[in-house]
Amino acid sequence: MAVTDAASLASFTLCVTAMAWPQGGRSTYGFCASLAIIARNHQCLAGGNDMKSLSSTGFSLFGAALVAISYGLARFAFGLFVPPIRAELELTPYVIGIIGALPLISFLLATVVAPFAADRLGARNTAVLSGAFGVGGLALISQASGARSLGVGVFACGICTGLMMPALTAAMQALVKRSLHGRVSAVMNAGTSIGVAVAVPAVLFLADAWRFAYVSFAALAAVGVVAAWYYIPSVSRITPTNAAPPPPISALQWGRLFRLSLFAFAMGFVSSAYWIFAPDLVVTLGALPPSATGGLWLAVGIAGLGGAVVADLADRNNPPITQALMLMMLSASLSLLAASPGQLVLAAFSALVFGLAYMSLTGLYLMTGIRLLPGRLSMGPVLPFMAVSLGQATGSPVVGVLVNRFGYANAFATFSAIGILVALLSPLYPRYIDHGTVEEIEEDTGLQAAFDHQLQDEDGEPLEPVMGETEKP
Repeated sequence: MAVTDAASLASFTLCVTAMAWPQGGRSTYGFCASLAIIARNHQCLAGGNDMKSLSSTGFSLFGAALVAISYGLARFAFGLFVPPIRAELELTPYVIGIIGALPLISFLLATVVAPFAADRLGARNTAVLSGAFGVGGLALISQASGARSLGVGVFACGICTGLMMPALTAAMQALVKRSLHGRVSAVMNAGTSIGVAVAVPAVLFLADAWRFAYVSFAALAAVGVVAAWYYIPSVSRITPTNAAPPPPISALQWGRLFRLSLFAFAMGFVSSAYWIFAPDLVVTLGALPPSATGGLWLAVGIAGLGGAVVADLADRNNPPITQALMLMMLSASLSLLAASPGQLVLAAFSALVFGLAYMSLTGLYLMTGIRLLPGRLSMGPVLPFMAVSLGQATGSPVVGVLVNRFGYANAFATFSAIGILVALLSPLYPRYIDHGTVEEIEEDTGLQAAFDHQLQDEDGEPLEPVMGETEKP
């Protein structure tokens, strides 16, 4: 596919989506005309292989912005707007639970094909495709007239989320020195918290105008599509020629990956209650105004920025203990919110605890997956994140059923108890498979160290970066 073809395809997809809106009309065709102009201008800008190069710092910040859109706005911001959406569309908690599971299911499906898409289509086209799904999904949500159209929109947003990170990873391998991969990845991962925090002003000022808020999100995503086309290179994953092929996955590795996936699934299951129903709980049970829920997500976003630090400390010390502590904190945040939904300060504190615990656990699972499967970057970090999403997709409708039958407080208390039970099993959390001496392991920790062990030479040692390796292709 030519470069301009991808931009035209994205524009065509968005126009078809816009024409399908129930409230179509002249504004729809105006929207399509604007997209056509963008695509035509972009063709002139992109003409051939002209692409704006980015430094390592610039790419990390740009990647964080795209992650903020695809993860923060397209996926996690939905929970913020559940109260007004549920009220206007007259949806039951059970239906909201089902709809909340749809982006997680589509995320799983997209995650399976994303590595192949990045290899076949290249980083640029995959990122543009991800952004197109994001724009279409956010636009559909803004015009939703019922459960079906809302479900289609959130499903498309899940595809956007699943495709973006593999595209950025492929681009990172071309633009960024291998010695900086860990640092750049940590900055990009922080984009989720940034996106969640960015959604806060929208809910503070547009709590009763959620449709306009989602139109604004769609506009931001459209800007991201054009920027991705302009800044991301059209490359696939790059592997040094002197890197040895990864060895076959042993039974020991499969066993530890299975245990890691079980813990990740359980964490996703428990956290689904907070992500989908926490704002609705404080509005319905605590009688707080819908605009007050913005403070929850702001606290989640700010505290989540500390997740990378905690994950790095876990890599240096004891992952099972960190897993137990963070999962216990996450469970406590659910209990605290259910016990004091009408106290804004306590609710915000529970969000701080939840944000730190959730982002720390996802960072820990990321590093554990990378450590357990050296040489397999497309599998190691992907499996635990798929397990987290599967857990959330399973937990979301279960929370909806419990809320319908027993109320918010009892539902959140039940999920909190499940989290505490799983935390007690943390001594079974998989430890890393040692490939060297204890001294070497103690000195070689953190996310960058995990990336360093991805490429190995024929002797099984980490492949050293070539001296004088440049940041740009």
